[in-house]
Amino acid sequence: MSSSSTSRIRVGSAPDSWGVWFPSDPDQTPADRFLAEVAAAGYDVIELGPYGYLPTDPTELADTLRTHGLTVSAGTVFEHLHRPESFDHVWEQVTEVASLTRAVGGEHLVVIPEPWRDHKTGAPLESPTLDAAGWDRLTTGMDELGRRVLEEYGLRVQFHSHADSHVGYQSEIERFVESTDPRYVNLCLDTGHVAYYRGDNVAIIRKYPERIGYLHLKQVDPAVIDRVEAEDLPFPDAVKAGAMIEPPYGVPSMLEVLQAVEEAGLDVFAIVEQDMYPCPPDQPLPIAQRTHTYLGSCGTGSVRIGTPAR
Repeated sequence: MSSSSTSRIRVGSAPDSWGVWFPSDPDQTPADRFLAEVAAAGYDVIELGPYGYLPTDPTELADTLRTHGLTVSAGTVFEHLHRPESFDHVWEQVTEVASLTRAVGGEHLVVIPEPWRDHKTGAPLESPTLDAAGWDRLTTGMDELGRRVLEEYGLRVQFHSHADSHVGYQSEIERFVESTDPRYVNLCLDTGHVAYYRGDNVAIIRKYPERIGYLHLKQVDPAVIDRVEAEDLPFPDAVKAGAMIEPPYGVPSMLEVLQAVEEAGLDVFAIVEQDMYPCPPDQPLPIAQRTHTYLGSCGTGSVRIGTPAR
């Protein structure tokens, strides 16, 4: 059996593509509008987004998802395990999200490193690089986190490299992969965040196919990234400048990424994310619809994508 015949790429979307970064913010799309529009665009799989954005009562959330014909792939948390004595604080947040994710049928927990700059203002909070002790705390902490999440909640931890974090450049991603236990920690390969630092997504997939457990599909505008580098713009400012752009107008090539995943024979969720915080309320849906149409036409037989709601 060929690799392509064993591959399945289940495409969904997330609150992030509707300008949602925080549990509650007047600049964000309301949750009821997000749910209606993500289904209308044709997606039937979503991530939960920031804990508290969608209902946190499992029964209420399950009923809400059912109403819109949606299922859940993953919950999302941030971590700061590189800091001394941080595990208990991170675990406290993880338990809430993991419990809710499991209750509504999710399979994964996407774990994102806290940026070294403030996620809203872009102000520096700590050094942009980790020393050896910090790397050791991060990687051993992630192994422990992944083990406990799997054993206690039955979810797979997928680590998400991120702009303005200590794991962003391709060399840092590779160091992280090679320093963590594949039984408990793998990658949520966010194609946009890799490209943000000029990384090669296809090369990562081909070098570590067994470590690609999840995907975020995203493109960046190379011209904006040139400005980000020249002016050392914080990530929030880069987003406001249009760093993240709808496919197929940016990099990396979605077709090449999907083909590499298919060739590797991977069965993964691929969640569309286009950072747009803040954004006008009428902007996300047309972009989501066009992106849905584009991804559905990419021509890889492994892509599984929903149909627009009537």
